[in-house]
Amino acid sequence: MARTAIIAGAGDLPGFLAGHLKDPVVAHLDGYRPEGEFPALESFRVERLAPFLARLHELGVSDVIFAGAIQRPRLDPEQFDPQTAMMVPRILAAMQQGDDATLRAVIAIFEEDGFSVLGVPDVAPDLLPAEGVLSTRQPDARDRQDAARAAAIVAALGAVDVGQGVVVARGLCLAVEALPGTDVMLRQVAALDALRPGGAGLLFKAAKAGQDRRIDLPALGAQTVRLAHAAGLAGVAFAAGDVLLLDRDGMTEEADRLGLFLWSRGSE
Repeated sequence: MARTAIIAGAGDLPGFLAGHLKDPVVAHLDGYRPEGEFPALESFRVERLAPFLARLHELGVSDVIFAGAIQRPRLDPEQFDPQTAMMVPRILAAMQQGDDATLRAVIAIFEEDGFSVLGVPDVAPDLLPAEGVLSTRQPDARDRQDAARAAAIVAALGAVDVGQGVVVARGLCLAVEALPGTDVMLRQVAALDALRPGGAGLLFKAAKAGQDRRIDLPALGAQTVRLAHAAGLAGVAFAAGDVLLLDRDGMTEEADRLGLFLWSRGSE
């Protein structure tokens, strides 16, 4: 029977997806072990990508899904095998164009080797909430204005392949997400004493316009809600159908406990 491989990075998402699949192969990039326990766990290096693809075929894998957080790995030229070395110019050229181009190149390599590349919506659509407010607290008119401003900023950033998140309060952009990620951005806002919004403003997350939805969809968890509260924000909003909630019930409980709104925002 054909199997699905989870090509994993760090974090909780690979474990969530493993629970939605029967007999998955879980393979993580060296140095980025996912959270949780797995019956069997493979590891691989980018420099040995060709032998890794052959290993997946040996294990009966037909479909792959990418999940989890990674940073761009440092490549060791001495580790390359001849077949993988032939892929290097293509990968490096894509890396020079940004994260989206790199991910598209990786997808193409897997597809050319005979694998079907799935996205999280194909395997676990329940992780992407539909439009609506999940918390008891509702966003008010000012929050809705901030969300519209934030959505416009994220769309503009996506056009140059930068980030998927932003913090906006009273119409002012306090921070944009860069390579360090959402948690770092929220901690930076919490440290801005003079600008800390104090019960106003929001974190907004959305996929980049035009990005391949099979890979690198933004994800939020209960920790995001706690950090948003510590940053003095009124709530967390995200584009409906674009963002993964890894623990919807836990996030909703935290939002209610802390008095924040949690809003799956439609196109308004």
